[in-house]
Amino acid sequence: MKKISLLLILFISGHFVFAQNEVEKGLEAISMESIKGQLEFLASDWTEGRAVGTKGAYMAADYIASMFQTYGIQPFGDEAYTQPSRSERMAGARPELYHTYYQNFGLVEYEPGDEQVFSVVTSKPGSESSMDFAYQTDFYVQTGTVGQKVQAPLVFAGYGYSDEDKTYDDLKKIDVEGKIVVILQGYPGHKDTTSVAYKKYKPEGRYAAYYLERDKMQSLQEAGALAVIRISPDANPMMGWAQNNIYRDNGGFNESDKRPNPYYGNRMSLPGKEFSGNLSTFTVSSRVANEILSGSGIDIVKFEEDAATNMEPASKVLSGKSVAFKTSVNSKVVNARNVVGYIEGEKKDEFIVVGGHYDHLGKVDGIIYNGADDNASGTVGVMEIAKAFMATGKKPERSIVFAAWTGEEKGLFGSTYFVRDAKEKDMNVVLNLNYDMIARNPEGDTLGNQAHMVYTEANTVIGETTKKNIEDYDINLDLELRPSERPGGGSDHAPFAQEDIPIFYFMAAMHPDYHQPSDELSKINWEKMQNIIKVGFLNTWKFANTDDWQKTTLKTNSEVKP
Repeated sequence: MKKISLLLILFISGHFVFAQNEVEKGLEAISMESIKGQLEFLASDWTEGRAVGTKGAYMAADYIASMFQTYGIQPFGDEAYTQPSRSERMAGARPELYHTYYQNFGLVEYEPGDEQVFSVVTSKPGSESSMDFAYQTDFYVQTGTVGQKVQAPLVFAGYGYSDEDKTYDDLKKIDVEGKIVVILQGYPGHKDTTSVAYKKYKPEGRYAAYYLERDKMQSLQEAGALAVIRISPDANPMMGWAQNNIYRDNGGFNESDKRPNPYYGNRMSLPGKEFSGNLSTFTVSSRVANEILSGSGIDIVKFEEDAATNMEPASKVLSGKSVAFKTSVNSKVVNARNVVGYIEGEKKDEFIVVGGHYDHLGKVDGIIYNGADDNASGTVGVMEIAKAFMATGKKPERSIVFAAWTGEEKGLFGSTYFVRDAKEKDMNVVLNLNYDMIARNPEGDTLGNQAHMVYTEANTVIGETTKKNIEDYDINLDLELRPSERPGGGSDHAPFAQEDIPIFYFMAAMHPDYHQPSDELSKINWEKMQNIIKVGFLNTWKFANTDDWQKTTLKTNSEVKP
């Protein structure tokens, strides 16, 4: 009996040591030399900032695919056929089906065309009058992907805002379907920092204001609005439409006689199988705004004061008012591609996706936006985890997909395409790791070890495992954990979270070089980057080979009391 017990102890101990050796092999593969070598190429001038669809982006994609192939990662992209030469065909060779490392898709790039028409129509008993305004004098339009010709009634929908709990909802008591919706920028109480409304509804985060306005447009589109007119009572948009540029433009890095072309001047969309998402958004001058609201009884100043105090919507139909507009659009198709490889697990049909976007802003007016941190750093993280998994020498329980996304900077298009395609194929994706900007220091990070991780709140073991791995492996990382019910924001975990796929997402810092040419290699914190990659590997290894992290705090329908 003692011999059997001793043998059992030796077997368990040996198995534990073997498992530890597998993990150690993976960690050793995440070397500083490898990280530096890969990042120095991806963020070099040769790749010209890796803007989606450009030669530099295709060069970067080829490099990432070659690294996957070098590490032994199998291709997981589109199918293609070999092309035998004439002599090979004469010898009996035939085209053979194979998988590539590339997932190809088309984007539509578009901008306002030459003809833009906007008229405010006032109807009274026995008469109708129209005031026709000039483009980039009294209005500007962000068009949809195709031109439109519309005349429709107007409704005023306050801020067009609703909070998560629907305690305030500008759309609750008004039908906007088939209407043109007039809204104010901001949210209840946004001008009065002492108000209850401000404290209750103020969005958090550096780019929260942007996400707030973006989410408004999404909600209005889903509610059936034909177009949106945005009013900014405290701003004069006409200043931004002026055509003369008398003084040199001295913004940040730029000193020029002309304003630099904006990266987001040409927008992109990911077309689906059905037409959608063609909401035109107008910004208007104060005199157009006053013409729209004249006779409605709406006082903007009073509305904002009441909203801050009472937190009650005041949406209403603008009787006798409509807008007629016509937009034109210049568009073209841009080919783009993700890079995807995988390791087949024991569970062939259950996938964890490790991803990060490899695109950046490209080259604008000859100036290269290298994007060393954003997001060459995260792309290297994906490649290093792939390398580490192969170095363990063990086949994981779950299959692992390694993905370098494109089109993130234009709208999360690469990851959105992958999720859409996976859903159509009934692919069982159970978890997503997202790396985005993992190599810089936030302000006040004197020790150079701060970062944060967002994760799906219901999967509490994700956070617990992360803390344990940092402690057990003595990793120098002061990591703030940020659980979220359904993590969103402007990075590639969002399309996964929208499909209720659990995520965990690492980011080191937002910094002044964000989306600037100064996001360069010289400012990288190499040790922090390596440590974040190590934690990501340890987590993914654990989640690929265990099940406990899948347990959630969410209650099933049977557990919820009526």
